[in-house]
Amino acid sequence: MPPLPEQPDDRATPSEPPPSGFPSSEGSPSETLPSETLPPESLPLGAPPSEVPSPESRAPQGPRRRPGGRTGRIRAQVLDAVRAELAEHGYDGLSLDGVAARAGVHRATVYRRWRDVGGLLADVFEATSDDDWQPQDTGSLLGDLTALNRENLAAMTAQPPVAAALIAASFRSEEATRGVRHLWEDRYARCEIIVSRAVERGELPPHTDARQLLIAATAPLYHHLVLLRTPPTPDLPDHAAKTAVLAASAGAFTNPTPATSTPATSTPATSTPATSTPAGLGSDADPTPEPEP
Repeated sequence: MPPLPEQPDDRATPSEPPPSGFPSSEGSPSETLPSETLPPESLPLGAPPSEVPSPESRAPQGPRRRPGGRTGRIRAQVLDAVRAELAEHGYDGLSLDGVAARAGVHRATVYRRWRDVGGLLADVFEATSDDDWQPQDTGSLLGDLTALNRENLAAMTAQPPVAAALIAASFRSEEATRGVRHLWEDRYARCEIIVSRAVERGELPPHTDARQLLIAATAPLYHHLVLLRTPPTPDLPDHAAKTAVLAASAGAFTNPTPATSTPATSTPATSTPATSTPAGLGSDADPTPEPEP
């Protein structure tokens, strides 16, 4: 996730007075966004599709018409302001009034369209569902995973720390939690092609579990940066990728193939005629009769 883009110089212009119940602020522009779901803006690696900020349903949506003109510009300004406010002040310092002031739009616009902080965070994640990011193809499994890890490291250590702030917010907001979950689902799904290419090149055994391999390759970065909060070392992305490749090559992430069942064949039982043993003689006794005296 790259540094935040600069705020546009042109701001929204008044189009209608604020609705009743929302105080007016002199000199603050007012803009009404349509009630339809707006398509997402592009946010590179580190942000996935999420739910539409609606209290009833926040399920991921399909492709959307990308609006142009003032509507799209206002939404982009607001979401840029959310990322900037979150990175600068954290979740506790994020507010609709602060976002409206930073975006240069009337607070009524923000309240009407996003309703609360959770709605803003959900829309930040939703804004990435239309990007075209794909993992690099370096020609080898090790190269692909290393490139992926280096890209993730760059996103997590960028300034301002937007990606880290969004992940931190997911522990405080239900909407952000859903958004992060869709982040991983979306990104892991896009990265499965890394494993498919490696299987085709013969680097991995068939039936390798792509999700488990990708988790093993990328998890050490987030463990160090998010949980331990240790400064990243230059070799961390490469080492994590190499470890995962060695394990995968040895079959550590190979799903067992379904066993093929062979119809059982019945073998007729052979019967052995029973022999009678004279009374008083064991089976090991000498069957030769004793001579008469």
